[in-house]
Amino acid sequence: MPTLNAVTQTPAADSAAAQAHFQATLQFETDCADVHGALASGAPGFVLLDVRGPALFAQGHVPGALNLPHGKIVASRLADYPPQTLFVTARQAHERRHRRLARRRLRTDTNTNGVRRRGGQSQWLTY
Repeated sequence: MPTLNAVTQTPAADSAAAQAHFQATLQFETDCADVHGALASGAPGFVLLDVRGPALFAQGHVPGALNLPHGKIVASRLADYPPQTLFVTARQAHERRHRRLARRRLRTDTNTNGVRRRGGQSQWLTY
């Protein structure tokens, strides 16, 4: 009989359900490796928004990222971008709420597309 604990008490999803879940997740998020590869190509097809404050941004950021703290994401700040521009949000690992607010503002306040980059600034530094 298997050991029951917080990990084993819920059965794992079958392969079809897992594949559907992870495919759907890609509509909402990407990861550092994919962002890095796309940026390295020279034509990433998205704008990387660093939604941290200016002080943290100045301490270090992904090359090519635009610093736009979540509280400043308004339609007028993004008006120069074509309507179908994809924005990828980046932040510190402990600032999940800021990134979530940034994506909400992108979707509702500015009517633009946004996905989150999984992993914080410290994970980015591994690339």
